[in-house]
Amino acid sequence: MLKKNVLTTLVLLLAVSLTAVHADKRQVILDRVVAVVGGSSILYSEVSQTARQLVEQRRAQGYTSDRDPMNEGLEELMKQKLLYNQALIDSVVVGMDGRIEASVEDQMQRLIAEAGSVTELEIKEHMPMFSYRDILRQKITEQVYAQEMQNHVTSSVVVTPGEVERFFKELKDDDKPLVPEQYVYAHIVRSPSAQDEAKRRTKERLLDMRERIISGKSTMAILARTYSQDPGSAMKGGEYPPGPLSGLTPPFADALAKLKAGQISEVVETEFGFHLIELIDEPKNGMYHYRHILLKPVYTLEEELEPTKYLDSLALMIKSDSITFEAAALEHSQDNLTKMNGGLVTNHDLLMHYNAGNVKYTATKFRREDFGERQQDYINLIQLKVGEVSSAFVTTDVSGNSISKIVKLLEIIPTHLASMQEDYLTIEEMALEEKKNKVFDKWMKEKIDGLYIFVDPEFREGDFKYSNWVK
Repeated sequence: MLKKNVLTTLVLLLAVSLTAVHADKRQVILDRVVAVVGGSSILYSEVSQTARQLVEQRRAQGYTSDRDPMNEGLEELMKQKLLYNQALIDSVVVGMDGRIEASVEDQMQRLIAEAGSVTELEIKEHMPMFSYRDILRQKITEQVYAQEMQNHVTSSVVVTPGEVERFFKELKDDDKPLVPEQYVYAHIVRSPSAQDEAKRRTKERLLDMRERIISGKSTMAILARTYSQDPGSAMKGGEYPPGPLSGLTPPFADALAKLKAGQISEVVETEFGFHLIELIDEPKNGMYHYRHILLKPVYTLEEELEPTKYLDSLALMIKSDSITFEAAALEHSQDNLTKMNGGLVTNHDLLMHYNAGNVKYTATKFRREDFGERQQDYINLIQLKVGEVSSAFVTTDVSGNSISKIVKLLEIIPTHLASMQEDYLTIEEMALEEKKNKVFDKWMKEKIDGLYIFVDPEFREGDFKYSNWVK
């Protein structure tokens, strides 16, 4: 009887297994290739996923498209494949800022949170986590390289003042941009007076780590995962894929260039903090493969609050008319970019930080979305009336270093239709974008004509921006 029951159980288990296998096979069969661009294929599941993402993005932004999202999704993927492959052919270099690994990690953590656990995500995706991570990394890599290729195609496009004026004159009133509310403001900035002491402590921590690595008590990879404050590389043991020195900040690049494979640098200071750098292997074709540990100076609570108390006292003096904000900025602010002009805030530090230092793009008017790293400024400004000064608050500069500041609201510019006199840079940006789009569209059509492209019959009647996808 026992043998019969065991046999019956085995038969049932086999039937369930076969059913599951059959279901898996059916899934694979249904997930067919719907397009081929050059040598890259696109699956139906990829199109479906991209279509859902497009719909969700537009819903979040408050608009919809008249086009079928499946056709839009397919065209977006075909465009990405074309650009990615062209980027490899043209040896387009992606900047070494860790954005690929950072994006992979961000998305992985979001997906795990949505699924409930790593195990649940593996069940949902029908694969182990390391395989899914590799697939996600490839997708993000293609997206980043595709964007770099598109930027490369349009990088030399410029517009003249005459073109900007002609563009604006040809705009219908309904097409003229509505410029959102803007803020003009000034600030006074102070760093903790214990900055030198905090830097000394940080250097000593890194020197201790260096000694542990050299003596064999630990490795750079283990210490990077445990202590590094670089979100783009910490989870990868501080490692970055090979890249050129030109993509790195000068002190870091100079130290890296002097290393031999396997060597550990001395402590290197940059605007981002302090680093230990290890060259993993000898450079090939000017590409450096390295890992690093980044530490930022850390302050005690008392040290961090010291400049805040200083600025609160200064704010009281300004509010009581004992000193003007402009004079206080000149005498007390440690921001050398603004102290000489009354503390008037511009985006010049952001332009320098992101190597976009064309002075003509220097702006003093900030829309809500322009604040970026300065969200604490915006939070304090919206509580003020024009002419008022805030209390002191702790924030960070563009490199992530702790600072304290007070802000003064100088002007609120209401929402308005753009004009050449008040909003030239906004109009210039629109004119440049239109010209870039024309150049890029011409380039795309030529590349599509020169490639082998297959589109599944189901999608051939769809509405494509580039009609020559279907041949």
